[in-house]
Amino acid sequence: MILPDWPLDFALRRNIEEASLTLDEAGYTLVTYTSHPTGLARPLWETLQPDVVMSMTPISAEDVASIRAAGIVNLIPDPERANGTVYVDEGPRLQVEHLHSLGHRRIAFAGSTDPRIAELVAERREHSFSAAQHLGMEIAAEVQVDLFDQQASADLVLQWHASGITAVAAYNDDVAASLVGAALRSGLDVPKDVSVIGHDDTPLAGFFHPQLTTIRTDTAGLGRYSAALAISAATGTTPPTVGPEFSSEVVVRASTGPAGLSD
Repeated sequence: MILPDWPLDFALRRNIEEASLTLDEAGYTLVTYTSHPTGLARPLWETLQPDVVMSMTPISAEDVASIRAAGIVNLIPDPERANGTVYVDEGPRLQVEHLHSLGHRRIAFAGSTDPRIAELVAERREHSFSAAQHLGMEIAAEVQVDLFDQQASADLVLQWHASGITAVAAYNDDVAASLVGAALRSGLDVPKDVSVIGHDDTPLAGFFHPQLTTIRTDTAGLGRYSAALAISAATGTTPPTVGPEFSSEVVVRASTGPAGLSD
């Protein structure tokens, strides 16, 4: 499995663990390979002779040629044939729709400064902006949050509050927790003064106070689906059908509330 050069966070770990377990039960071993920007290491498919190569990140034409040259037939997704379902992250849309349902009309999008996930942050940002535009909302500010600079986060939430921004859609639960903590330390009330919604439903979301409203995706189910897809390719059996693991849902907790409650 080719992994993107992302931090190995809770959601990604669950996905890989479930895929590995499902493959093990079918008699296969999952080996992961992280594609780094430097690209100096010899790719594992040239030495391991795997039955299947899967990828969580777009595969370059050069790598496809290298995989084919190694004699590997099963590539998922395969640019030459449709043999995989593209997962569409519904989370950003659900975040915005949840805030809209609570009466928020002027919101902010908070990403991450981690350069490894810049493309993923940009993708969620675009989905957020598209959803907001569809609903007639305004994303009045966007920023990349440095989790280690709490003063900057505090300055941000105070500026947003002063400018009439009432809610924040955060890239993930870490960013959401950082902003909620900064807001509370700055004397703001969450969710009366500002509502914050995260993404991924990590354990942090439930442990944090106030507990974080967030987006839950079935990352474990997605891992099992990927494994089933690989097994079907290796054995020549019918591919799995798409199930509920491709859906997402809002988990409503204490960090979001109706707009206009601030004294």
